[in-house]
Amino acid sequence: MNNEEKRFNQEEEDEEENGRGREAWERTYADERSWESLQEDESGLLRPIDNTTLSHAQYRRRLRTATAARIQKGLIRYLYIIIDFSRAAAEMDYKPSRMVVVARQVEAFIREFFDQNPLSQIGLVILKDGVAHCLTDLGGSPEAHIKALMGKLGTSGDASLQNGLDLVCDLLNQIPSYGHREALILYSALSTCDPGDILETIQKCKASKIRCSVIGLSAELYICKHLCQETGGMYFVALDEPHLKELVLEHAPPPPAIAEFAVANLIKMGFPQRTAEGVISICSCHKEAKVGGGYTCPRCKARICELPTECCICGLTLVSSPHLARSYHHLFPIRPFDDVSPSALKDFHKLPKNCFGCQLSLLNPGKSTLKLIFKIETI
Repeated sequence: MNNEEKRFNQEEEDEEENGRGREAWERTYADERSWESLQEDESGLLRPIDNTTLSHAQYRRRLRTATAARIQKGLIRYLYIIIDFSRAAAEMDYKPSRMVVVARQVEAFIREFFDQNPLSQIGLVILKDGVAHCLTDLGGSPEAHIKALMGKLGTSGDASLQNGLDLVCDLLNQIPSYGHREALILYSALSTCDPGDILETIQKCKASKIRCSVIGLSAELYICKHLCQETGGMYFVALDEPHLKELVLEHAPPPPAIAEFAVANLIKMGFPQRTAEGVISICSCHKEAKVGGGYTCPRCKARICELPTECCICGLTLVSSPHLARSYHHLFPIRPFDDVSPSALKDFHKLPKNCFGCQLSLLNPGKSTLKLIFKIETI
């Protein structure tokens, strides 16, 4: 072996040693000048030069939409988010820590969830010190959930998946039969510290028709996979923060309805009127006097602060017509679109220059060409 080969082998060994000393996210950017792969588009935003990954993600999303277009959805959802805040959430393979990244993604998910499911409700459950704490009850206020979550950030002890499932099962058994029962688990630990047989708890969730899905942050666990298989949920392990965000937001659209509860049922709802400004009344949800704003229940005339919700006095579901309209598009989604090259169109200049829905301009700034052209597939 000559000197050049020795030097080459020594350099390879040094690179391998340097790679072992770095975290996964550090190795991704160690030998790349990532800032050189960005360019400024017409609107002044920074975009990656290579859009292959983004195009593939959009294509997969269109395929999923086309497949689920004819499936009946559960529009009234009752979802508990179970978050693992054990000592495993303090790991720093996600920067600055798993706990911070998970809290950030849960906040984004809550806002997206209520935007797509205005008739649904969310609750939060925290796992730490071997027990499960109900952080917030089922409710339709995203700000209340986010405020409660950000005020309780902290990691300690072990995680008990069985205690979390038992708590959620008891809470979801109280909801009406027409509601779709779900649990989304964000799990960081590699084990679960349980007081009993977790397999019995899984069968209990299955009997209660609770759809449990798990997103892992460390590695695949058999018990989590078994839970999802038994209850009809989905199980994925996140590779990095962007992948985690994608996996979490996939649970925002409503899932397919369970055949047993897919029969047509009439649900009594009320459409309350806005309370006049300057009128002092006692809020039934906060138990305090407030001036102006709020809504009046059409059945019992109680005052409530926000919609949608259930009246605290008579139990009537209170919604507004825009909430029904935003939920209706899940039943009859638009057909998927295909990208079309402008050169393939005969009457390109006769196309509308504004979106027919939001009236935003489709023209590139300073140019007379359209940004993107799509064609609806014929089914």
